[in-house]
Amino acid sequence: MATITVDGKEIYAKDDATLIDELLANGVNIPHFCYHPSLGKDGNCRMCMVEIEGKKRPQIACDTPVTDGMVIRTKGENIARVKRQILELELINHPVDCPICDQAGECSLQNYYMDVGLYDSRLDTPKNRKKKHIDLGANVMLDRERCVLCTRCVRFTKNITKTHELGVVVRNDHSYISTFPGTKLSNPYAMNVIDLCPVGALTSKDFRFHQRVWFLKPLEAICDGCSRGCSLFVDHNKEKYKDDVVYRYRPRFNKDINGYFICDYGRLSYKKENENRLLNAYIRGMESEFEYALLKMERLLKRYNSKTLFLLSPTLSLEEIYRFKVLSQKLGAQISGFDENFDENFEDDMLRKSDKTPNRKAFAYLEIKDDIDSLKEQIKDKDFVLLVGRDDVETIENLGFEGSVGVMNYRDFKQKDKLDIVIPTVSHMSREGCFINCDNFIQFSSCKIDKNLEAVNLLSFLSTILNDGKTTCEDVWNSGLGKMNFLKNIKFKSVKTNTIKIETK
Repeated sequence: MATITVDGKEIYAKDDATLIDELLANGVNIPHFCYHPSLGKDGNCRMCMVEIEGKKRPQIACDTPVTDGMVIRTKGENIARVKRQILELELINHPVDCPICDQAGECSLQNYYMDVGLYDSRLDTPKNRKKKHIDLGANVMLDRERCVLCTRCVRFTKNITKTHELGVVVRNDHSYISTFPGTKLSNPYAMNVIDLCPVGALTSKDFRFHQRVWFLKPLEAICDGCSRGCSLFVDHNKEKYKDDVVYRYRPRFNKDINGYFICDYGRLSYKKENENRLLNAYIRGMESEFEYALLKMERLLKRYNSKTLFLLSPTLSLEEIYRFKVLSQKLGAQISGFDENFDENFEDDMLRKSDKTPNRKAFAYLEIKDDIDSLKEQIKDKDFVLLVGRDDVETIENLGFEGSVGVMNYRDFKQKDKLDIVIPTVSHMSREGCFINCDNFIQFSSCKIDKNLEAVNLLSFLSTILNDGKTTCEDVWNSGLGKMNFLKNIKFKSVKTNTIKIETK
């Protein structure tokens, strides 16, 4: 470790590390456009200038290694003047359209402009206008005149996805970002360039002009698009007289899971939180009062007792699966996690996995069988099958089951009119819970959006059936889940704040 002095304060930094990394890690605000931790240095924007004692002129922090004893100044009239001049160059051709820009509120250029205090333009010639509203493909729109040519997007397609769709063409102040002739931005991770763009040049066609970002409230969650379980920010807003709406997913940095990125499939999967929701309970094809349907479900479970099979979805949380196992043991019923939601064509060598469910590993750890042969045996003498977190009734129909069928899920589906009982549940982003990903990392999803819908929380439902008052994830851990061998020495409080790798199963 090296000891360096920054604005009169001593801090410890990794020797030979990049200066900007260490400054940002220690909470020192360093303006930057072109630098990004996942893309490394580029040195073209010059915004990260700092004064270093012993150097004749300011240095860029993104290309300066840390050495022991460095004395650095990030504030002061001299360095502020340098940054002001650099920012003025960035603004020469930039349009002053913040009120209509979709990036307003989370724009680095806005923030640095306000910090530097450069309020008067000295330009006495017309701005160099460039094309607007260019469809690059893959839900990405380009506004060339807002671009500061940081080249983050170009380096992303070159170094991360290695698809090389983007480049900088033409010279001087006429330079702009473009796809190569005859090509479109089309890789499965293309929308990450929207997050990488520090200004309003690259925006999402899906999100543009739907909501101002300062109205959005972010919650932390886990993507349920595949077994990778990428970390997300869920941006939602509840307007007056309206229901809560999820407007977008954004990647949340997690060095163990997804780094700084998510795939476009997972990013756009937020739509299922708003669309095609199951709005009513049904009993034998007829709409039913919600509370009556819950009582009916309790009676069905008591009636069929050991003749019941719980067919669970691997989209359920670890706590929910564990509680259904407890219920099955109490009733003497059977439990299965069989699910065919695999797509070999979906998998790649970055983040996406062929298993398109977030918690299949939980079945192995909880010793719940999830193969088709076991399901065939379990269903033989059963009179009632309850599908939980799923609505693929055809799965049991293909096995020749002719008894009573119930569904507890949040999505609407066609077969509901033919079933004995259907109860709407809260969706993935409206409930807390833990998930074990493909690499055996356990994560806690704390997202709990409150929708104006009659829907049951499964932990509350199971608490009523078991009559034990265990309605929260912490209750479930304390009641027995936390004592299981694979979770030994792991505390629930640690899981809530950290990503933890558990024993291989």
